[in-house]
Amino acid sequence: MSYEHEKLAEEKVFKDPVHRYIHVRDRVIWDVIGTREFQRLRRIRQLGTTYLVFHGAEHSRFQHSLGVYEIVRRIIDSGFGGRPEWNEDERLVALCAALLHDLGHGPFSHAFEKVFDLDHEKYTQAILLGDTEVNAVLRRVSPTFPQRVADVVGKTYKDKLVISLISSQIDADRMDYLQRDAYYTGVQYGHFDMERILRVMRPEEEQVVIKSSGMHAVEDYIMSRYQMYWQVYFHPVSRSAEVILIKILHRAKELYEKGYEFKQDPIAFRSFFDKTITLEDYVSLDEGVLFTYFQLWMKEQDPILSDLCDRFINRKLFQYSEFDPAKEYRKIGQLDSLFKQAGIDPDYYLVTDSSSDLPYDFYRPGEENERVPIYLQLPNGELSELSRSSDIVDAISGKRRTDHKIYFPEDLLEAGKEENPLYQEILQLVRG
Repeated sequence: MSYEHEKLAEEKVFKDPVHRYIHVRDRVIWDVIGTREFQRLRRIRQLGTTYLVFHGAEHSRFQHSLGVYEIVRRIIDSGFGGRPEWNEDERLVALCAALLHDLGHGPFSHAFEKVFDLDHEKYTQAILLGDTEVNAVLRRVSPTFPQRVADVVGKTYKDKLVISLISSQIDADRMDYLQRDAYYTGVQYGHFDMERILRVMRPEEEQVVIKSSGMHAVEDYIMSRYQMYWQVYFHPVSRSAEVILIKILHRAKELYEKGYEFKQDPIAFRSFFDKTITLEDYVSLDEGVLFTYFQLWMKEQDPILSDLCDRFINRKLFQYSEFDPAKEYRKIGQLDSLFKQAGIDPDYYLVTDSSSDLPYDFYRPGEENERVPIYLQLPNGELSELSRSSDIVDAISGKRRTDHKIYFPEDLLEAGKEENPLYQEILQLVRG
């Protein structure tokens, strides 16, 4: 039997709090899970700084990746099998892409990417195609197999149906992270009837569609996503921690570029600061490394780096206030000036942050970015875009919600306001 079709002598299972069990029977999947690059995902949190708000949110991208794989496995093996629209030859590439779609995430994912101008999807593809253990496993299937998996991740694969399983407005990635994040944060918002959705999923030529009888389950899924974004993912306290994390990395980078003598040489960051990152440098970095440096940098001579690291490690976060840039556009300039007069660096201690989400949208001719909508399959076989049948979805389609906040060190200002009148003036203005 070829490696591509080889099965384990006995099915392996991972006990999982969301899906009960993750089932592995394919030798390729089992071997991929055992690679160095996939095991690294155990050391990358799924929700970044959110654990500082919801203390249970310590789960990893390893767990999430297994969950996405399991959902895709169930869709293919239980729902699509035997249907003429589904090409069984795509089964293994779909499973591998589901398992490996987050392989390139760095520590504290999106914050880290923002500072060093990185793209986790490109690094996922680089790991799949580079000199890695994952690549060696995939190449045993065929010399072109790693490229096929990378093309699914990059959304350029020839079979659009395979892409839609992992990346669409109703995909296995979202279905896992909504439920998993809800479970570990302890909130109720992210729960929806996934079992019902899986039962009514149908393969079409270029994407997954939903039987019209399952419309209400999809409505529930979309509203769950909307609520999770505003109650969990965009939680202002979590955003405060992320703001400080970003400022730590910016400060360390600035000091390095100025020739500052660190007590502890930031050797793990050198290639990131110099923009000479190798694949080995990237894969070697995880959240444990960052925490080690943050602990060490708390004792640095630079007061800004030391303070920011102390704030992050010991959860002394910035306070926040609401901010309307359309009406209060002068406020930031005034605060910037006051911070400088008070001897507080506004580049590190005065931050504006915006959160924005589009819960559901559909393609509108003439617009630049195409958004493939969710389609319902009607009893006569015709397809109907979801918002045409659902009043709930129609009410939120295309409506982007944006939230703006100012983050500032309230504790520092409160402690010094008696001695420095400028501190009191800043507090009055920022609380406005």
